[in-house]
Amino acid sequence: MLRQYCQEKGKIIDHALAEFVPGENVYPPAIFEAMRYSLFAGGKRLRPILLMAAADSVGAKGSDYLNVACGLEMIHTYSLIHDDLPAMDDDDYRRGKLTSHKVFGEGMAILAGDGLLTKAFTVMLAQPAVSGDVLIKVVREISSAAGAKGMIGGQVIDLSSEGEIIDIDTLSYMHQAKTGALFKAAVRAGAQLAGAEQWQVASLTEYAEQFGLAFQITDDILDVTGTQEKIGKPIGSDIKNRKATYVTLYSLSEAKTMANQAVNNALEALSQFGTEADILREMVRSLLTRDN
Repeated sequence: MLRQYCQEKGKIIDHALAEFVPGENVYPPAIFEAMRYSLFAGGKRLRPILLMAAADSVGAKGSDYLNVACGLEMIHTYSLIHDDLPAMDDDDYRRGKLTSHKVFGEGMAILAGDGLLTKAFTVMLAQPAVSGDVLIKVVREISSAAGAKGMIGGQVIDLSSEGEIIDIDTLSYMHQAKTGALFKAAVRAGAQLAGAEQWQVASLTEYAEQFGLAFQITDDILDVTGTQEKIGKPIGSDIKNRKATYVTLYSLSEAKTMANQAVNNALEALSQFGTEADILREMVRSLLTRDN
């Protein structure tokens, strides 16, 4: 069921993204080519699908909120482009393809990321069939999640902590901000756009926080146990960059136990929901068996 759901939603998202960021009759063409290169480089569309699944879980139709969903994907893709730059993680491959700066040069890669970030807000604010008050609240929250107290702030800690010994509180905060904030914003956006009740938003928020934690821990595990063919970039990059992770701060076996606990906590957060939240349940369970 999860694979079919993700495939169906992924096609809808890709079609919308192709309209929002066209490749023909645009000027200057170079920036749109670079933006589309990373946008259509094989991403799983996890954040927009989470938004849709959250909306579905409270009785709405998640695909009705494509603008906000696609805006989230643009923000995520911009962050990956910048993350791969030589001044950041200095990665040559992403999703099995050369990273943007390797294809278009550093300057154009920076501009492609900037282009996607700014386009995201234009697209989200054009979301139809949602009241202005709700839409502004949602977009403001996404903006905060992507900003200096969210994703960017987490990246700052990540960058400044390379080669340093940090404690678990710092590691947890870093990943809650860098990785978890946008996951939480995606789930909360789906709930709020769909007019969820207060208890539903609270439960889905707890789910999202635990989902983000499980995702990050399994990501750290994959950096040690995965293969370049599967994850699309060289393994061991965290070790190369002397980064603290759940695996290096604890151990591989302890990290696996922590991931299992986070998944169980996420499932518990959905205990008051019925079958309408089954996709969310399957999504968090799948983190324990993912290979990319």
